[in-house]
Amino acid sequence: MVDECLQPFRLSVSTLQSVSTRLKKDMIRGLGKHTHHRAPVKMLPTFVRATPDGTEKGDFLALDLGGTNFRVLHVRILEDEQRVVKMDSQICAIPQEIMLGHGEKLFDHIAACLAEFLDSHELKGQTLPLGFTFSFPCEQLDIDKSVLIRWTKGFNCSGVEGEDVVRLLREAIHRRGDYDIGSVAMVNDTVGTMMSCGYRDQSCEIGMIIGTGTNACYMEEMRNVKRVEGEDGRMCINTEWGGFGDDGSLRDIQTDFDLVVDKTSLNPGIHTYVFHPARTPSNQSPAGSASLLTDDNINTKIQQIFVKPHTTGPLKGHRGGQNTDGRPKRYCKYSGILS
Repeated sequence: MVDECLQPFRLSVSTLQSVSTRLKKDMIRGLGKHTHHRAPVKMLPTFVRATPDGTEKGDFLALDLGGTNFRVLHVRILEDEQRVVKMDSQICAIPQEIMLGHGEKLFDHIAACLAEFLDSHELKGQTLPLGFTFSFPCEQLDIDKSVLIRWTKGFNCSGVEGEDVVRLLREAIHRRGDYDIGSVAMVNDTVGTMMSCGYRDQSCEIGMIIGTGTNACYMEEMRNVKRVEGEDGRMCINTEWGGFGDDGSLRDIQTDFDLVVDKTSLNPGIHTYVFHPARTPSNQSPAGSASLLTDDNINTKIQQIFVKPHTTGPLKGHRGGQNTDGRPKRYCKYSGILS
């Protein structure tokens, strides 16, 4: 019975190569001036034109929002030593009611946590530049202007989609009136991951995230970025490859488990690639595969795999004293807590 449940997860090498070809095709569509609006892989320009070269210096604030928690950081970089010499951080939780409430409440919560951090580190009298990592699909119009396309990862705050999130952050800070921030650089978490590697390996030109969701960025030649004027130099592209398959192109490899997780998610039909479990080439063991399991869906899929033998086949109807039809809310946990 277990082998029967696991069989759909085993893909042939030729199928995996086909998936790779489809992804490349959608990435090219996303870069096109006249095709990007129909592309499930959005290939968003970031306006980041280079990776760090070691000449950066100064004190900076950073906000990292991309899941059920967000981080506030103070970073100090010395040019002479070409390294980060100080990094203080604080993790702040985002309650469920804020994740699903009005956007103003979310940004007021972020501003309040930033104020608490500045107070505790005696930084409130300074106006420091801020890097804002906002790890949701956004249309970036400039380095400090980014419009949310849609929520993912369990967020569904009203009044934010279609709005400039940098402006919403500034407005929340101004409503408080007890501190201010300097210039803001808006980056996706994949971009921040790539940039942070700059001091250790300046040849790093790809950033990839596998966490609450999955995404990647890379440095692209400007001549291939048809949505932005100019052909000289390069620009970092935020692929937003989590949307791969939203047009149905992965339907042939979706399992019953994928369909259940998608149907019961907050945004059905969105971020299909994120909600795919690990796929194993048919000639490999699961332990030897590179998986795309993400925190946001692993618990649900594991539950579905364990539930299925109790709802079909020889174990049908046998519950063993457990509620196998679905998880009671009190037993739901984000896998990040467990890890």
